[in-house]
Amino acid sequence: MKNSVHVLFLMTAGIMMVCTSNAQIKTVVGQVTAFEEISVQNAAIRIKSTGELIYSDSTGSFSAQTGMKDILIVSAEGFTKQKVKINKETTVVIVNLSLIRKKEAADLAVGYGHVTDKEKLYAMSSIENSNMDYSRYRSIYQILTDNFTGVQVINGEVIIRNSNSFASGNAALLIVDGREVDNSSFGSILPNDIARINVLKDASSAVYGVRGGNGVVIVETKRGGR
Repeated sequence: MKNSVHVLFLMTAGIMMVCTSNAQIKTVVGQVTAFEEISVQNAAIRIKSTGELIYSDSTGSFSAQTGMKDILIVSAEGFTKQKVKINKETTVVIVNLSLIRKKEAADLAVGYGHVTDKEKLYAMSSIENSNMDYSRYRSIYQILTDNFTGVQVINGEVIIRNSNSFASGNAALLIVDGREVDNSSFGSILPNDIARINVLKDASSAVYGVRGGNGVVIVETKRGGR
């Protein structure tokens, strides 16, 4: 009888330990992207508590079994490694990776199969790496006409030359700090406030769909980059 009680006690304790252990595990789903809109596939996600390694699928999505408090370490060739803290409230995580500061970063990302949309990656990469001092210019329009071939300013609109001749309705899409702006807001930007500027046309402007059909001017201000 005594032995039976002892065995029962051990079995009960074992079940309680398993239940307690299971209670400390949770499922977290997520997605790995670059530039907030490009899916990164086959990115490695390491769960710190267990050392388990999983990979994002063709859409950048993944599902992980983590501790209630844990850390996910996400990495992919060509991108900087990122750590994501998990707490008991976390159920969904979006991991946005940045390209490393090297010329070959985009080539590595494509070569290792992390990004299949090559045109979009190279277009967004050129935006990120376009950086110079614009303080010596009088206006943002002068910056455009002096530094970007085929760009004109007509009646306050930015026109990017392509296969069509200049005509009404051909104004470029204007993006400042990630938001579309009108001509008035765009023209009021002071050169001293500009951190980066880039002009996209042809295939590169396809990143913005139909709206980018006439080309896109993308500006990041020093304030917006903080």
